[in-house]
Amino acid sequence: MARRSAPESLPLAKLRQRYLADGRSVPRHVLAQLEDDERQGAQALLKALRSRQADNRAEGQRLRHMLKFETALWGEGHVHIAGVDEAGMAPLAGPICAGAAILPRGYKLKDLDDSKKILDEAKRDDLAAAVKRDAVAWAIGWASLEDIDSLNIYHAGLLAMRRAVEGLAVPPDYVLVDARKIPGIPQPQRGIIKGDAQSLSIAAGAILAKTSRDHLLHEWDEKYPGYGFASHKGYPTPEHLDAIARLGVLEIHRKSFTPIKKALGLIPEQEELFELAPAKKAARR
Repeated sequence: MARRSAPESLPLAKLRQRYLADGRSVPRHVLAQLEDDERQGAQALLKALRSRQADNRAEGQRLRHMLKFETALWGEGHVHIAGVDEAGMAPLAGPICAGAAILPRGYKLKDLDDSKKILDEAKRDDLAAAVKRDAVAWAIGWASLEDIDSLNIYHAGLLAMRRAVEGLAVPPDYVLVDARKIPGIPQPQRGIIKGDAQSLSIAAGAILAKTSRDHLLHEWDEKYPGYGFASHKGYPTPEHLDAIARLGVLEIHRKSFTPIKKALGLIPEQEELFELAPAKKAARR
């Protein structure tokens, strides 16, 4: 059976723009026309469109899987389900930021995933903007340097998450949390291990927290030149530790963290500890 030629009214360049670049859904008759088109360019375009369709199916399955906790709770009658996560527990500088988001029922956002897997900063910003646009409600909560140094890092993280939940304009019926439970909130809740990779609502909260904190660190990169906050985001990288050694400790550094204590001379060097040990033994005799 002879192949039909591609319709002149819809050249390949226009097809590529419409269905690949613009991402429109491909009608079946267009795929059929490409299958019957013997041109090399038409067959390459058909292969690319088929590949994209397969990727879309896989992404749809992933997103349905990431809504399993929410779907079960919606089925139980819970309407507003908040996902909560934090960012900034390990850095040597800056506050902890927590994000909370209530997604519409059945909502799916392509590429929303564990924020640690999304390496492109612009992509994270785009996803955060989409969550803010589409969410039933969203909020950010912070735990300050004073909170961290007085409460300890773990409890400061819980405080930031509680503040995020309390900041929601729509009170949630149920709260899903990454790996923990938040004290002091009245709603029923569930902690999910690796929740930002298991729950789309928690992933939404995580991307809000990550991007909000990153934006703050970009501001500090300009305010405190030479420390590299835009690149390491306050984490204890060699670059950051070297900057502290050269330029000193800032007011935004966490004074309760060991590397900062050492930089301030509040913890003796290991050699000093060994030198002091015999003296301490002699004093006890």
